[in-house]
Amino acid sequence: MLSRRRLLVALLAARGAREALAASPSASPVALAFPRDFGAHPASRIEWWYVTGALEAAAKTWGFQITFFRAATGIAGAETSAFRADQLLFAHAAVTDLGNAHLLHDQRIARRGFGIAGASTDDTGVTLRGWRLDRAGGTGASRYRAVAASETAGFGFDLALEATQAVLLQGTGGLSQKGPDRAQSSRYYSEPQLAVRGTLALGRAAPLEVAGRAWLDHEWSDSLLDASAVGWDWIGMNLDDGAALTVFRLRRADGTTLWAGGSHRPAGGETRNFAAAELAFEPGRRWASPASKASYPVEWTIATPLGRLAVKALQDDQELDSRASTGGIYWEGLSQLFDAGGRRLGRGYLEMTGYVSRLVL
Repeated sequence: MLSRRRLLVALLAARGAREALAASPSASPVALAFPRDFGAHPASRIEWWYVTGALEAAAKTWGFQITFFRAATGIAGAETSAFRADQLLFAHAAVTDLGNAHLLHDQRIARRGFGIAGASTDDTGVTLRGWRLDRAGGTGASRYRAVAASETAGFGFDLALEATQAVLLQGTGGLSQKGPDRAQSSRYYSEPQLAVRGTLALGRAAPLEVAGRAWLDHEWSDSLLDASAVGWDWIGMNLDDGAALTVFRLRRADGTTLWAGGSHRPAGGETRNFAAAELAFEPGRRWASPASKASYPVEWTIATPLGRLAVKALQDDQELDSRASTGGIYWEGLSQLFDAGGRRLGRGYLEMTGYVSRLVL
């Protein structure tokens, strides 16, 4: 079995072999087809399934996230031997314990195969050392199951997530531009307003029955970040009226916006995509991480076609150190959305990358 260090070396070496991969499917105009596109796309260089949400029980609230990453190594001849790493799988899972102002998180990494890690190409079915995200429902509404547990971090969850709305295709029919060059795009869809039920275990206490709302993103690409981008700021919000809001920007080293985008879909309505020029991001109150020394804006004001919106983290310390898997440190946490008058509009996740060092994909 490859060690984590050797897996990372293999991934770094593969960056020099990217030209050997097939042309980017993310730049293709071919329409997404489900359930096939719920599954993995091994010809694309990088892919992730990302689930975030809020859980509630006994008047308490927790945030949770589980993310599976798949990366094609581009190592020549890897497909001919099970012992060569043609695909690497990474996973992050976390629980925001608001009551104790603490973030519990863990990470995993393995090469594809040997029953240890894999990603189905037929439908969502990603596994990594006992953690998993599976989808049922065929051509109908999605039903997911997300399972993760960590003895070292002291958390575990087993959650059923059911779609209450149609799949939301981000960008133009699921082709989402991520930079000034149109080739800097991804195939990208979301499943907002997922109804969640299941169990949450914290420490040695008995598992709690929890319920809540979640959001799923699935994205894959070969060419995502412009050379001048160091990272991104992203929000995915389940609004209280049933709508879904996505807003993101790619950020330069000086903090200015290189590119921006997103969408808004009212409950039962049509999706409106935002042009880059329609969005403006203003960082507000910052939190300095005692671990990484990075300074993160944990409050934001964002000018949008819907008006000026405020994003506020529900807990400052939601920084994840993933240097043992994907290699970076980033902030990702449960947050709330407010209108200009201070009225709460919804709840979801804020993600900020590239504040410690440039994000490398």
